[in-house]
Amino acid sequence: MRSAVNDLLGAYDKLIMDPVHGGIPLYRHEIRVIDHPLFQRLRNICQNDILSLVFPGATHSRFLHSIGVMHVGTRMFRSMIDAYLREKQLSEKTDLSLSQLDAIDYLAKTIRLGCLLHDSGHSSFSHQFTQARRIRELMSRADRFDDLWEGVDYRAYHRARPEELEHEHYSVRVAHEVLKDIDIAAAGLDARDVIGIMETTDVEPSDAFCRHAKTFWSFIAGDDAHSGALSKADIPQLVMDLLSSIVSGEIDADRADYMLRDGFHSSVTIGGFNLDHLLSNLRFGWDVAEPWLGLAITQKGLGALEDFVYSRHQMYRKVYAHKTALGFDWLLREAINEVLEDPDSFEWVDTCLSNMRYFAELTDNFFWEAFRKVARANPHSFSRCIVDRIKLNHLDTREDLNREQIADHSQWLAKELKLNPARVVTCSMRARFSNIQDNFNGIKVLVRDPIHRTRSLRQITEVSAFFSKFSDGTITHFYLQPKTTEPVLPG
Repeated sequence: MRSAVNDLLGAYDKLIMDPVHGGIPLYRHEIRVIDHPLFQRLRNICQNDILSLVFPGATHSRFLHSIGVMHVGTRMFRSMIDAYLREKQLSEKTDLSLSQLDAIDYLAKTIRLGCLLHDSGHSSFSHQFTQARRIRELMSRADRFDDLWEGVDYRAYHRARPEELEHEHYSVRVAHEVLKDIDIAAAGLDARDVIGIMETTDVEPSDAFCRHAKTFWSFIAGDDAHSGALSKADIPQLVMDLLSSIVSGEIDADRADYMLRDGFHSSVTIGGFNLDHLLSNLRFGWDVAEPWLGLAITQKGLGALEDFVYSRHQMYRKVYAHKTALGFDWLLREAINEVLEDPDSFEWVDTCLSNMRYFAELTDNFFWEAFRKVARANPHSFSRCIVDRIKLNHLDTREDLNREQIADHSQWLAKELKLNPARVVTCSMRARFSNIQDNFNGIKVLVRDPIHRTRSLRQITEVSAFFSKFSDGTITHFYLQPKTTEPVLPG
């Protein structure tokens, strides 16, 4: 218990200096997680694949991003706790019992580790890796999942084998390995609870989590804790879902960090928003009728939330979907396919994707060296375009075209520009914002009644028209392949 009180008071064992957030405190068990080889590999994986070929400063790693997400997730949770205590003291004095302190500390540390490990399964070049054709074929091998979990019972985290593996499944596997190796139980935590708030998992929380969740819920909800539909609800699962929304939700620690970090390192201002103002207006929200437990935001905090959503929208349009950046993404995927044409490289990547003993060696560095090898052997390769920064020539940009319309427009461009249709290539990025609409239930607005001064929960779109402006969209760029990728035919 003394440890819980010390930790809640801000005691820590180490401080990491981060260019975005400043000093980030770490506990002893978190240092052991970070020092693990499977986490250290994230130092050698760029957060934004090869975005630095367009925005030279964007060389930051998944390593720092993961630590930043842990920091933001902690701030989110503690801000809501602090706000609750401040508001509670307006009407009556609040004294926290030792069991309440222990519950808050357990949940806070669970959030921290869930955030820290949420991206630990990313392979080389982050999202672009799994979009390469040859990698998708590798990831789709029928027995891949069983090989990955050989000798370990995966059913504690997955009730069924996934049909196709994504990086989130690898994050779960890495998290299990890391938490096992550092003996997380010695820190008073349970690996199931940490992994249970990560994506793709379906976990039965530990007895400790169930006990702490019920204590936390009674503390936060007060008289509402045992009323309405909530009286019969699975409180531990509701609390676990709440923690999951902090790690991966519509307004989560992951997005908050990568928007600030990517904007900072890309030297653009459009990714900025007032994190302090947003966090200071977050609250725990619940509805005894549904039942629902999740994030809520005060009405005066809607402006900060609008900035958050608009900044994300602009980052997708101006940075992530930048015409030159998406062109390099296309070249990168083709270069990865070239590397895997070599039997030795194919076999090694296959091994790394199947065995945690070797997964730590699958980093950007492996592929950069492979690109250089291919480029030396074949000056007309896609790998040479990556190594020598030979970009695709941009022809046109269109939005919200379906697959047939993209093909038709590509043919039209080739005809009008008198080009070989085979040399016209396309690259698309889809931005998803539909969850902000009426069907979004991850966050609601606390509206105060001007007469009785009571608060009620409302859907975001009932309070603000701003969010109805956003919907899913696709940006498609059309390019002309460089002539350097065309072999010179003998005369």
